[in-house]
Amino acid sequence: MTETGFQSETLDLDPPAIAPQRDLMSKFDGLIAERKALIDTGVTDPFAIVMEQVKSPTEAVIAGRDTILLGTYNYMGMTFDPDVVAAGKTALDRFGSGTNGSRMLNGTFQDHVDVEQALRDFYDMSGAIVFSTGYMANLGMISTLATKGEYVILDADSHASIYDGCAQGNAEIVRFRHNSVEDLDKRLGRLPKEPAKLVVLEGVYSMLGDIAPLREMVAVARKHDAMVLVDEAHSMGFFGPNGRGVYEDQGLDVDFIVGTFSKSVGTVGGFCVSNHPKFEAIRLACRPYIFTASLPPSVVATAATSIRKLAVAHEKRARLWENARALHGGLKAMGFTLGTETPESAIVAVILEDQQQAVGIWQALLDGGLYVNVARPPATPAGTFLLRCSICAEHTAEQIATVLTMFRAAGRAVGVIG
Repeated sequence: MTETGFQSETLDLDPPAIAPQRDLMSKFDGLIAERKALIDTGVTDPFAIVMEQVKSPTEAVIAGRDTILLGTYNYMGMTFDPDVVAAGKTALDRFGSGTNGSRMLNGTFQDHVDVEQALRDFYDMSGAIVFSTGYMANLGMISTLATKGEYVILDADSHASIYDGCAQGNAEIVRFRHNSVEDLDKRLGRLPKEPAKLVVLEGVYSMLGDIAPLREMVAVARKHDAMVLVDEAHSMGFFGPNGRGVYEDQGLDVDFIVGTFSKSVGTVGGFCVSNHPKFEAIRLACRPYIFTASLPPSVVATAATSIRKLAVAHEKRARLWENARALHGGLKAMGFTLGTETPESAIVAVILEDQQQAVGIWQALLDGGLYVNVARPPATPAGTFLLRCSICAEHTAEQIATVLTMFRAAGRAVGVIG
């Protein structure tokens, strides 16, 4: 026996054999190879663009070159509004750079209360809850509203945040064909009547820029006693007489509106508004709200100021629609295939045949001083490759004319148009 009480001759000091390590990163080998093959063709990495300087809502410096921005969601051009910037600076001086906590603990500052009131006023609704991002707003609202034994019915082309909200919750998920009122009606009709149901729609779909037939879809949802949540991320600010979104433009009453600050509002954050009398209970049950740090006070201060200015931004709305019609009409006249027959929103999608065409035109535009988004499957519907143009109210007529000239040259160089 040893001093420890163990017989030394029975000790096995050799470590057991260890199985070969399984590399959790190996599943990404295909993506890595695909990206390398793309970069090896000599093109700029489309997913690693760096804005070295941003001069205005429509201009930046990329790779040392002055570049027109046609690939941001700064629809109403609020990022450089003097009142918005001043509000952020004031809040930064008063409250510092961050909150260091969640909204449920120490993370509610006066500016969080103020921006939620700005949202109530803007939407003329009794309830407003702010999340850290628009993604978190969908994740939180959908997973909290629809739980086990209930149903979420969503458009097949819904945004990733909507799908992820469904995945985080325990509800049964039912998809219907994109923008098909008939298919929505059919699928709702097949469900049992007793469970609660949530129909999730988007005012504007972000890839093609098409709008939902909300009037007909909301009517179908009501017929089947379903509640309705509409994501107005890509329509807030310029649809409807007050800029509330497609639901307002079509004169509808819905249960929940989700939106984001990262588009027309010009900063970052997400929200949901509602007139439901029990809406405040969401704060007590929503995990992506409870367990996430709250937004910095400077961010929500800029949002509150921007939202109040958007309520009366009638001239900006008019300019945005003028720009959308000019760009869409010009590209269509050249012979490009577009995501919609008419300019339905501030998104104009140029449809290409394959990745080679899409990246070829994208690179030519970037080299000429124009930035747009290149998108490909699985992010795009029906396996399409496209260039997504996002129009800003602050684009000048001269900039739109320049953009069209550049598209004509790039399209001809790649052989997409004659």
